Parts: sequence; structure tokens; C-alpha cells
Amino acid sequence: MTPETSSTPAAAARQSSESSLLRTIGPLALAAGIVNVTIGGGIFRLPADMAATLGTMAPLAYLLCAVAMGLIVLCMAEAGSRVALTGGPYAYVEVAFGPLVGVIAGFLLWMLLTFAMAAVATVLVANLGALVPAVSSRLAGAIVLVGIYTAFAVVNVMGVERGSRLNTVLTVAKIFPLLLLAVGGLAVAGGDAPVTATAPDMATLARSSILLIFAYAGIEAALVPGGEVRDPARTVPRALFMAMIAITLLYASLQYVALEILGDRLAESKTAPLAEAAGAAFGGWARQLLLVGAVVSMLGHAGAMILATPRLLFALGRDGFLPAALARTHPTYRSPATAILVQCLLVLILAITSTFEQLAILANLSTLVLYGMCCVAAWELRRRDVRAGGTPFRVPMPTVVIVLALLAIAWMLTSVTPREWLAFAVAMGAGVLMFVLRRRNPRS
Repeated sequence: MTPETSSTPAAAARQSSESSLLRTIGPLALAAGIVNVTIGGGIFRLPADMAATLGTMAPLAYLLCAVAMGLIVLCMAEAGSRVALTGGPYAYVEVAFGPLVGVIAGFLLWMLLTFAMAAVATVLVANLGALVPAVSSRLAGAIVLVGIYTAFAVVNVMGVERGSRLNTVLTVAKIFPLLLLAVGGLAVAGGDAPVTATAPDMATLARSSILLIFAYAGIEAALVPGGEVRDPARTVPRALFMAMIAITLLYASLQYVALEILGDRLAESKTAPLAEAAGAAFGGWARQLLLVGAVVSMLGHAGAMILATPRLLFALGRDGFLPAALARTHPTYRSPATAILVQCLLVLILAITSTFEQLAILANLSTLVLYGMCCVAAWELRRRDVRAGGTPFRVPMPTVVIVLALLAIAWMLTSVTPREWLAFAVAMGAGVLMFVLRRRNPRS
């Protein structure tokens, strides 16, 4: 069976819109995008949080998170190999379950990515201010942020291939100092730093696992430009697994090395734990290098997000849930220029007027619910044998994998607070309202 996207007038319009995009993203570029988005600002603080809550048991949380993410990634790999449309998880859910469920998923995904972009932008400005005091004021920081996002917007309007090349370069640049600490730190760590061993209860472990899931988040962003991926049935699974292996090895190594070097002091290094570990292991130059690496990392995060997130606006506009102008492509570069410019403007407004805490409050919950929707969508797409062309990737023992993935997500959701659930319910209501209004006024 071929996808429903070729059997209805709406589907024909969608395919026509998608055909104006160039399929130039290969496995390496897509994997670099996933790594770039995932390794943003969180890894530069994450080891301290894990040490504070779990002590030497922190690797257990990494293992649980890697297993849960592995199950989720298997489901996303099959869904992504069956649906070759721009929108990533939004497109998977919409094709599987129809427009109402799809637009809720799309709204959650866009909200998550937009707030994450703005949140990281606030941290980026703060780190730049620490490195360069001349831009530490609020006004100077806002000016620098406008300059950064203007540059990224121009690069991405000029074409997805240029944007993905820039992301690959930034990925290499930000991974280097982390690899220096992860590999070089093993040689200098004495192994005698005191570390308190704590056995976490299940609630603490669940909450810690949610933090780590957030640190792994990025897959859903990097998969959004599905309409510009070359041979998605092969590219999407390969890129997902390459990125997941690399990210897991790097995270676990950094946690181990930082614990070996700093011991109990790691839990107290809330501002820059990896920079402190590098300084203790190699000297002041290494600490400075890790601080610079943090800035480069967040620049890479911004670049990857600007590559991915506007394509979701493009998809929502293409499907009639947002103004059709968002689905317009540049006449020369054939990129979703309007969506790119609108997205960058919204992120700048949020970053300049809000705080990190305000922007990030819904991220964890939205991510887990979205992952759960994608897992169920993978099962439905397989049941209907939806294909994007070529032989799709097939999850081994799909019933077992999908059930285990959903159980892992449900377990982590047990640690969500009532206030977070309330905020999530408001967001869901907004998504449904947007769907209803667009259905009543499709030409608006």
C-alpha cells in the first residue's frame, strides 16, 4: 500500500508543495544534525545534576535512559522510513491517525522546539557575556543575539544544503573539547577523589531519567526536514543509530571522567562542571577551552534548530493549520524562507523578553508525550503498510518494543508535578483550538 498522501486532493497539494524542496540531506548530515541539536547546553551542566541526585549510581540512569531511548529510536526509525514528508514526528502521527491528532502533535513539537531554541539562546548570551564582558549587558546581549540569528537565517534561506554543511562544521567544533576531556581525562584522573555512593529510590531515578531524556532530546527536531532527506528509508534509520551511539558513549564517558576528577565536588559545580573538571585535570587553558566549547555548542544548537524548526511551520502551513504563506519557498533557493524568518523572529522575541526557566517549563513533559505518540504511530503505519518508496526499516518484535517503550515513558511520567500537567493540558487545549479555528476558516 502506498501512503494516503497521493490519494486525495489535500494529499496532492501536499505532494506538490513537497516537490518544490530539494532532497539533499544524507545520513552523515542528518546524524550531525541530531548530534548537534542533542548536545546543546545541557551536557555542560548535566554531570553535576546527576552527581547531586545519584552520586556513583549516575551511570544507572544513563543506562536506563539509553535503553528507553533505544526503544523509542527504533519506533522513530520505522516511522521515518515510511513517511518522507516535512514535519518529522508531526508528519508520522498525522499520516497514521489523521489531522486532529496530527495537529496536536505538530503543535507540541513546535512549542517544544521554539521554547528550547529561545531557552538555549538565553544561556548562549549569558556565556558570551562571561567570556566577553563587553557584551554582558542586556542591551548588548540582545544586539549580539539579533546578529547571530540574522546570520543563521540568511545561511538557511540560501538552502538546506548550506545549512546542513554549517551544522556539520559546528558539530565537529563543539565535540572536540568534549572529546578532549572524555579521552584525555581518563589518563590524568587519579581515581582517588572521594565520591558518596547513594542508592536512589524509584521516584528519584524516574526524575533523573527525565532530565536525561531531555538531554537526549533532539531527534524530533532533526527529523523535521523529512521532505529534504535523500532516500529516507535508508538515511533515517542509519542517521538515528549513528547519532544515538555517539551521544550515549560521549555522555557516559564525560560523567565517569568528571566523577573521577572532581569526586563529591562535581555535585557542587552547578555553573560549569565540565569546565571545572577540565581545569582540574589540565589547567586553566582547558577550563577556558571548555567554556568556549559551551558557546560553540549552543551556536551549533541554534544552527541545527534553525535548520529544522522552520520546516515544521512550513508543514503546518502546507497542511492548512497555519497561514499558507508559511509554506512558500524562496524562488531561487527553494527553501522555506518565510517560515525561517518568522521562526527566527519569534525566538528572538522570546529570548529577549523571557528567562530560561519560563521557556523550558513544558519541555520534558511535551517531549515524552510526543515520543509516546510516535511509538504508537509506528505501529499504525506498519499495520497499514504505509511506504515512502523503497523497503522501509522494520522494528524487530514490534509489539514487544513498542509496549516496552510506552511503559518506560509512562514510568518517567510518574515524576511529573501537578503544575506541569496543568501547563501541558493548557497547551493541548490550544492545539485543539487551533485545529478547530483553521477548519472553520480554512482560507484565513
